Amino acid sequence: MTETGASTRTGSPSVGVVVITYRARAMLERCLAPVLASPLRPRVLVVNSSSNDGTVELARALGVQTWVIPRASFNHGLTREAARRKLATDIVVMLTPDCFARSPDFLERLVEPIASGRAEVAYARQVAAADADILARFGRAFCYPDRSEVRSAADAGRLGSAVHFCSNACAAWSNPALDRIGGFKPTLVSEETIAVCELLEAGGRIAYVAEAVVEHSHPTRLLDSFRRQFDVGWTRETWRHLLLAHGSDEARGLAYARGLVRAVLAEAPHLLPWALLDTALRWAGYRAGRLAAHLPASVARSLSAQDFFWREEAPRLVRAAAGR
Repeated sequence: MTETGASTRTGSPSVGVVVITYRARAMLERCLAPVLASPLRPRVLVVNSSSNDGTVELARALGVQTWVIPRASFNHGLTREAARRKLATDIVVMLTPDCFARSPDFLERLVEPIASGRAEVAYARQVAAADADILARFGRAFCYPDRSEVRSAADAGRLGSAVHFCSNACAAWSNPALDRIGGFKPTLVSEETIAVCELLEAGGRIAYVAEAVVEHSHPTRLLDSFRRQFDVGWTRETWRHLLLAHGSDEARGLAYARGLVRAVLAEAPHLLPWALLDTALRWAGYRAGRLAAHLPASVARSLSAQDFFWREEAPRLVRAAAGR
């Protein structure tokens, strides 16, 4: 294991990997195997929200550093911010334990745009598991095409809100670049999108690395779809000066819906009602989230995917950070 902030090889940037976990014991070893085998010799920190399922014990048995926090104190932005500062490496990779590399060199491919100075952040291509349902497979294909690209603020006119798309399920960051924008901000979700917006505004670039492939998908559950989009909508509204600065999400959402209908009709037309219901619930959740500032906290808590977030101080902290 390399020392904090040190280079793994002479002239090469040091690499750290943060794995955010909760009840992840069954997935952790498969997730970490290619990371631990990488010639980059990354320093690995497994963060666990007190799941008490053996995740921490397994991580320690694998020889990686662990950090346990109370479940109620977890915050997508602040927890990752504290974790990257603990590692203090030149490059930090954010990873979730349900991301499984499809190639042994995915980590080297992922960090290359940052190590070479071509970008300040890079994110991997996510593909659905072999047994994933058609909605999960289409969603991954829609968001993660097979062609790599490097984007800057100049691409906003062409891409609209998609210019700042990123996923911290598997993304690499320049730690000095994060330092310059004040790091990850407190938020309900979308900490990576907020950071990308700030980096782009500061003249930075984001790389999508289609050659760094990870398997990452979730089964489609209607209530989960609503709740996830509720959280996205609340975050978009709270950070609207950044996240909606390049246009609304509706155009991209409409493109998704049209593409999904075509895909379902071509492959499994009998599933069209289910696909339309899921899409409608996603839209309803997003719109409810955008209006959540007018809802009592108890109602917002019941609609959100993260009930522990809606303590009085957490939303207030996020709004203050966003200048709301």
